[in-house]
Amino acid sequence: MTGHIIVGVDGSAPATAAVEWAAADAQRRGLSLRVVHVCRRRPQGARPPECAALLEAAVGRARRLTRDVNVTGERLDGHVVVRLRAESERADSLVLGGRGRGGFAGMVLGSAGLALAGHAAGPVVIVRAPSPLRHDRVVAGYDGSGHSEAAMAYAVEQARARDAQLHILYAWQVPLASPYAAGYGTIVEDARREEFHRAAGQAASWRERNPGLVITDEQVCDHPVTALAKASRTADLVVVGSRGLGGLASAVLGSVSHGVLHHVTCPVAVVRQRIKEES
Repeated sequence: MTGHIIVGVDGSAPATAAVEWAAADAQRRGLSLRVVHVCRRRPQGARPPECAALLEAAVGRARRLTRDVNVTGERLDGHVVVRLRAESERADSLVLGGRGRGGFAGMVLGSAGLALAGHAAGPVVIVRAPSPLRHDRVVAGYDGSGHSEAAMAYAVEQARARDAQLHILYAWQVPLASPYAAGYGTIVEDARREEFHRAAGQAASWRERNPGLVITDEQVCDHPVTALAKASRTADLVVVGSRGLGGLASAVLGSVSHGVLHHVTCPVAVVRQRIKEES
C-alpha cells in the first residue's frame, strides 16, 4: 500500500462526511490525503464551473480538520468507476459517501458503488453521515478466507490507530434440510460446535499476534447481515472482506453486501485482497 488516502467528492452531504472521515483517518495513521472529483465534461469539451468550486471547498475543509497532513486535490475526467478504480491501485484506501449526486449518482447502494466496493484494489470505506458518538470499537466480520484475512489486517490497523477495541464476529447460519431427516438435529449441533471452535481458534491466533491490542470475539447463529447490523450499533467502523466463506459467503458483492450497506449506518470498510497478495 502507498501512503495516501483518496476521497471522492461530488458536493453532496455524504461526500462531505466522507471528507471528514478521511481527514481524521489520515491524521490518525500518518498518511497524506488526496481529494478527487470526477467531472463529466460538457458536449463542447468544457468542464462545468462548479467542478472547481466543490473540489476547492472539499480540500479546504480537509485542511482545516487536519494538522501536518499533506492534502491535495485534483479534478479527473472520465467514468467515475473506471477512474476511481485506477486511482485505488496506488492508494492505501478509497473513501466515498454513501449516496451521491452528479458523477456519484447511485453510489453506494446502486451498481456503481457495488462495482467499486467489489473491485477496487484496496479497502473502500463507505460513509453515510458524520458519526455523533464515539464507541472506541471496530467490528470485523471474519471467516478465514483470503479476503477476510485482508479485512482483518485493515481492522487491526484501524483499531491500533484509534486506540480502540477490535471485536471479531463470526456468523453461522443453520443449513436447511428436510424435516424428515433422522437425527438431523444432532448433526447440526455438531457442525455448529465445530464451526464455532474453528472460528474461536482463528480469533485466538489474531489475539496472539497482536498482544498490545484488546481483541474480543463472538460466534453467533444468525444471518451475517443481522449479526453485523446489531454489532454496528456500538461500533465506529465495520470491516468486511469483499468475498467470503461460510457465514460471510458472498459478502460484499451479493445479497449480504446489499444488506450491510442498507442496514449498517456507521462507516463500512469493504476490503478486497490485493492482486499481489492473491498470487
